[in-house]
Amino acid sequence: MADDLTRTEAELRRVVESDDPFLTEVARHLIDAGGKRVRPALAIASSMVLDRNAGTATPDVIRGGVAVELVHQGSLYHDDVMDEAETRRRVQSVNARWGNLEAILAGDYLLARASEIAADLGNQVAGLLASTIASLCEGQIRELRHAFDVDRTEESYLTSIAGKTASLLATAARIGAIVAGHPDDIVDAVTDFGHNYGMAFQLVDDLLDVTATDEQLGKPAGNDLVEGTYTLPVIRTLAGPTGAELRDLLGGPIDAATRDRARNLIRTDAAIAATRETAMGYLSTARSSLDVLPANPAVTAMGSTCDLLLGRLEPTG
Repeated sequence: MADDLTRTEAELRRVVESDDPFLTEVARHLIDAGGKRVRPALAIASSMVLDRNAGTATPDVIRGGVAVELVHQGSLYHDDVMDEAETRRRVQSVNARWGNLEAILAGDYLLARASEIAADLGNQVAGLLASTIASLCEGQIRELRHAFDVDRTEESYLTSIAGKTASLLATAARIGAIVAGHPDDIVDAVTDFGHNYGMAFQLVDDLLDVTATDEQLGKPAGNDLVEGTYTLPVIRTLAGPTGAELRDLLGGPIDAATRDRARNLIRTDAAIAATRETAMGYLSTARSSLDVLPANPAVTAMGSTCDLLLGRLEPTG
């Protein structure tokens, strides 16, 4: 898979080239900053789940993974504008370096390139990617509607992350399997894996925003609290013994000192362990989705991603 991901990196850079050198520079900014490329890797692995031996991904599978990654990248450009983020992946965000208008247009450009690739891969992939972009928007809108809402429910939170995070990971797996020509039951199995892995992925990310440091995250810790995005550990703390105290701190814009007080309350609450359990439940369901697949290197790799994510759930102190 390492060679396939190297091909993915090259293709990512190639497809965002524009006749305008400035647009190319802005579009490549976060690509050049690196990243785990979880979504293309999932597309590649899903394309090989019926292969007895480790193989090489086809050009269409690589392009399918690239299309999904470009949607992810474009959404980050837009997210950083909405959050007024200064950094992303330990570099300046696009909006901080060039401005909001440039970030919005470059994000749109990445989405357009993704759609162009999907159209080349056929109507099924094009329709799937379009519906996934809609799900991302719906998930983000649900989150915005509950900004600074201390009465946000767990159901609202889970529905939001299903749209804004899990849908794209499910789509990455599904595109890989569709392009590889797998039967419907296999396509559905890897899609289920991607969805449940994606739910766990976002839960872990939200836990780390409360428990990790700026250095560990590569971005400001506690930013969700500042932005009024109350995630599952916050929602559960609000419902617990220290909920009244936390409620007094939240519900509107806060300064750094209030953010740190809120984080301390959440970090010492049983909500942290409970949220870990919820994430582990989604990972268990993701693993179960693989039971219908044969034992081979691709399926083993997918199971290993669950182990890696589980490792991130270890307390950070």
